[in-house]
Amino acid sequence: MPRVVVISPPFASHARPLSILAAALAHAGAEVHFACSEAFAGLASRAGVHFEPLTVTRNANTGVAESTKQQGAERRRLLEFFAATRAGAVPALVTQARHRRADMMADPGHVLDALRAVDARLRPDWYVVDQLSYSATLALHCLGARYAAFCPGHPSYVLAEPDQWFGVPYDWPEALRPAPQPLRELMEAAQDNDSAFTVLFEEFIRERAPRVPLVERAFALTSSSAVVYAYPPLPWLPRAPKAPQSIYAGHMVGEAESLDAEWRGRVAELRERADLVVLVALGTFLSVRDDVLRTVVEGVLRMDTRAAVIVAAGERVAALNDLAGERVLVARSVPQQALLRHVDVMVHHGGGNSFTECLQAAVPALVLPFSSDQFAIARDAERTGVGIVRDPNTLCPEEVASTLATLATAARPDMLKWTACTQSRGPHFAASRLLSAMD
Repeated sequence: MPRVVVISPPFASHARPLSILAAALAHAGAEVHFACSEAFAGLASRAGVHFEPLTVTRNANTGVAESTKQQGAERRRLLEFFAATRAGAVPALVTQARHRRADMMADPGHVLDALRAVDARLRPDWYVVDQLSYSATLALHCLGARYAAFCPGHPSYVLAEPDQWFGVPYDWPEALRPAPQPLRELMEAAQDNDSAFTVLFEEFIRERAPRVPLVERAFALTSSSAVVYAYPPLPWLPRAPKAPQSIYAGHMVGEAESLDAEWRGRVAELRERADLVVLVALGTFLSVRDDVLRTVVEGVLRMDTRAAVIVAAGERVAALNDLAGERVLVARSVPQQALLRHVDVMVHHGGGNSFTECLQAAVPALVLPFSSDQFAIARDAERTGVGIVRDPNTLCPEEVASTLATLATAARPDMLKWTACTQSRGPHFAASRLLSAMD
């Protein structure tokens, strides 16, 4: 069986699913090395694979972005991004576009040198690299290494058409569809980035690997062998590139984890006091929006039915502690995958992990997208009929209460369809297909 190096950026929402794929590859017989920053060594241990220290970006998020130690410039960009989410969808996306080079391509030379050393030492048969780790993908291209790509979010991150632009949603949910002028501003920012990154790639290749072919378009650079999408095969998704094999994993939920005794007790107490339990989690970045978390909790408490709520508040626990009570549990973090088997409805931000985990667990969701690919994922939740999308910046408690009531009571035949589709796949399905594609 092959020796495989799985390269992950130091972001919890990327590293966890990649470590689960690494575990599945190892279970199928591969010798797997999980390459990430030291803070994520524990993921390799839990996956039962080797750990290889490797840092592919200066940014980091070890579980709660707000409390992760960042360098000065990275910290300033993070705070600017948080502020932009309050201004709305397009301002958040434009801010991300302006930050893209510093966030994704801070030191490609260092990454190339580090990966060259890993390659010389381990001699892997092939790699798996996060599609959004552009410096790592560029390094593998320069090394002439064989690799598969892993797309951690919406499949439209893998560009296939000339009119697709990185950072512009392929479609928008009805509640957040922008006006023409702001959309033009976003398109211009994305097109400028597309050109700038392509020039950057060309210059880097000419300098560091002159015998390697140039890339036609930086953001379209991906594996020529296989792309694993941590997503279900929805029929309306944008066309995938023709060359690599497309493997739709459905989800990246690992082996079923049970709640520990403390969490089982907490859930049991809430069940005694309520007929409906709602889980609220806005991912590893957006718990900073405690204003939205507060609105959601107030909405849950205004529902006609007796409802309880579990809130993942990150570093904002103190800001929300006044809401804590018999039907409100405020925690810094939650065991989301395990909890989904014990709740009735979820409120999330449209992250790829949350969307697919809800599908896998058959839990409907109120989706509140803020940035990145969350608008595209929210649109898919809307089209599949498994979620309702609202604008987090205009949300009021009454809207939360009515939307959650609809989600909790409406018949959702599409949920059964898409849950069955998602459950039929998963990390072991993806690992098997990937090993065949890379054989």
